[in-house]
Amino acid sequence: MRLGIIGGTGSAGVLPPGTTVASPPGPWGMTSAPLHRCDVNGHEVFLLARHGAPGAPAIPPHQVNYRANLWALRELGVAHVLGLNAVGGIMPEATPGRLVIPDQLIDYTWGREHTYTGDSRFPLQHVEFTTPFSAPLRSQLIEAARRCSLDVLRAGTYGATQGPRLETAAEIDRLERDGCHVVGMTAMPEAGLARELDLSYAICCMVVNRAAGRAAPGVAIHGEIAASMAAATAGVRRLIMELLVRD
Repeated sequence: MRLGIIGGTGSAGVLPPGTTVASPPGPWGMTSAPLHRCDVNGHEVFLLARHGAPGAPAIPPHQVNYRANLWALRELGVAHVLGLNAVGGIMPEATPGRLVIPDQLIDYTWGREHTYTGDSRFPLQHVEFTTPFSAPLRSQLIEAARRCSLDVLRAGTYGATQGPRLETAAEIDRLERDGCHVVGMTAMPEAGLARELDLSYAICCMVVNRAAGRAAPGVAIHGEIAASMAAATAGVRRLIMELLVRD
């Protein structure tokens, strides 16, 4: 497997040391950061930091160049892409520190460059998006979690909000009524663009806090994020290593 990983907040260090690879030139501008390439059990893996290189000013979710990021991975020969996303838990089972492998999403974002179509560089297409995440890749992630005894929520709906601010309690109530299990800011337009490029794409969500209005009284959201991030990141590392076992 030649795997591309688009890492979000808290995903630094999920892969072993490797080399820095310059992003291949493309028609959509610069990627968020140079790519990190490494070998894991004979699998070539590329990690791209969605919010920018460590030490650089963070790119907010609505300004990420999703088109350039996915295009660069495809140009490097990647066929499978795993998105890592720090999220807030809405449903009771989406507890801080737990991983979620969503099977559905709802897009609440606006104004983002969400398609490659619309000009002469890429012909118009209406991609089928009933199931926004790759079922085979999701199955591989779930099986890898089972093999390494990692407790993951094996399905759920991701609500993609605009950010960069966090949501109000009333907005989270709305997302819950809509059926969202977790809330984040980056799965769209990433998932839609991956489908336009015919990439096998799935996400692994790290629940790092209870969403607005769901935390226990007196629990500060940012403090909960800091407390949960390490456990969630360790789980992601175990999952990726198990996913990339040598054949």
